[in-house]
Amino acid sequence: MSTPNVTDSSYKPLPGRLGNLSPEKEEALAKFKEELIAEGIFVPERMDDAFLLRFLRARKFDLVEAWKMLKEAEEWRKSDNVDDIISTFDFKEKREVDKYYPQYYHKTDKDGRPIYIEVLGKLDIEALYSVTTPDRQIKRLICEYEKSAKYRFPACSKEFGHPVETSCTILDLYNVSLSKFYRVKDYVMEASKISSDKYPETMGKFYIINAPWAFSAVWSVVKPWLDPVTVAKINILGSSYQDELFKQIPRQNLPKQFGGVCECPGGCSLSDAGPWVVEEAAGAVEKV
Repeated sequence: MSTPNVTDSSYKPLPGRLGNLSPEKEEALAKFKEELIAEGIFVPERMDDAFLLRFLRARKFDLVEAWKMLKEAEEWRKSDNVDDIISTFDFKEKREVDKYYPQYYHKTDKDGRPIYIEVLGKLDIEALYSVTTPDRQIKRLICEYEKSAKYRFPACSKEFGHPVETSCTILDLYNVSLSKFYRVKDYVMEASKISSDKYPETMGKFYIINAPWAFSAVWSVVKPWLDPVTVAKINILGSSYQDELFKQIPRQNLPKQFGGVCECPGGCSLSDAGPWVVEEAAGAVEKV
């Protein structure tokens, strides 16, 4: 099964992706799709082969488990009205929230992935929840995942000439204490569960920077118990992280505060700069 719309001659899909499926995995994909259609779960506008493969990879191509995972995700979408969230959810407090817990997409890495940045060290929980609520924070997270699926990934795929279906995340732990993390742990745990259960296989690279020594020590203990595929995506870095980031991210795409040279007018954290801007703007016009 070939990969559509590929203009990047150097692109080589990883195993389990379109263009690199064994006969057994191609058969599993076809059967998975047939079962979803038969059960009335299949949504052709949203569930292309790349989408279905993400759920299959997340469950090691176990059809029963992948079907269960996708069915539960679809039930969640209906109960939480996720299909309409881009058009109905307005995060008016974004500028204020950015002061107390910056979370934003900003340009792309060298492989075309949207870069997602979260600055946990700036968290001020009292100030944050004086301008928003945990529920609205979660709705914002879901809305951004939907925007990635609808705007960011397709725009990046077009820009780079090969499929892009994952993000490159930077989590900054500078000045993060255990007590500060504990106060936001419920949000972090719920966000992580939504990511893994509802938007599987969308993490491409994950850089944890300014990680305190204790965090690195715990990671070294936990790492052997985790899926090697997941472990390979995660880099735990201390304060000397820039050289490692520059291997994956062009300097011009990295905000200046992290050692890059980008200084977006109005601030990188509020710019949503990237190849998706035109598509997202068109979507906003349709929303109005």
